[in-house]
Amino acid sequence: MLSTPTITGVQGPILIFIQSEPYAQSLKKVLLANGYQVSFVTTETAAYAAVKESMPSLIIVERQDGIAAVLQQLRSAAKVPIVAVVNGAESCHDDEWLQDYESDIDLVLCNQTPRQVVARVRAILRRCVSTVQSHRHFRAGAIGMDIDRHEVTIGGRVVELTPKEFQILHQFIEAPGRVFSRQEMLNRVWGEGYALEEHALDVHIHSLRQKIETDPNEPRFIMTVRGVGYKLRI
Repeated sequence: MLSTPTITGVQGPILIFIQSEPYAQSLKKVLLANGYQVSFVTTETAAYAAVKESMPSLIIVERQDGIAAVLQQLRSAAKVPIVAVVNGAESCHDDEWLQDYESDIDLVLCNQTPRQVVARVRAILRRCVSTVQSHRHFRAGAIGMDIDRHEVTIGGRVVELTPKEFQILHQFIEAPGRVFSRQEMLNRVWGEGYALEEHALDVHIHSLRQKIETDPNEPRFIMTVRGVGYKLRI
């Protein structure tokens, strides 16, 4: 059996959020044939869930009424390129395209075949990979983070973290010394549309400290800023 090739540097799947299933299935087939991982959903709820479960590398949506509100929620949960596909000549007017770009869409493709869409997607992801490739490794004091390997080390010792713990630490290590409010961290990790009590973050911070701190009761990495939130001290 022939194995499907993988695309070097592309971490998450491509999320297809298109209600027209025949077109979506054709697009999915071509993406898979070109070595991409693909998630296919047809509802807003499923799209939000897919973003939270496995951060996509790119999102393909179908332009439709009310898409602006959906895009805002997806954009808050995933800082990745969003491509809108439009089928039907009556929907391909320049003034409507301008509105799409104002709605946080990175690229609008009108009446494109699945192969043409994939060619555009490949170009976008190639640029994204070359831009972020040098930023896949982080270090803050004794803490090291390798995004590609999903690996965290403390003084050279590998520490096993849950996906949410990894995402929280990722936010801290990208901006060491910065104070994050509880709500901001919840929005960054879970998304603004996700209803979660601030206490839930405290639980994850407690668990994270148990794994990376020598003495969790006297933390020297993740510090509590009373009345505000947390910061990473290096």
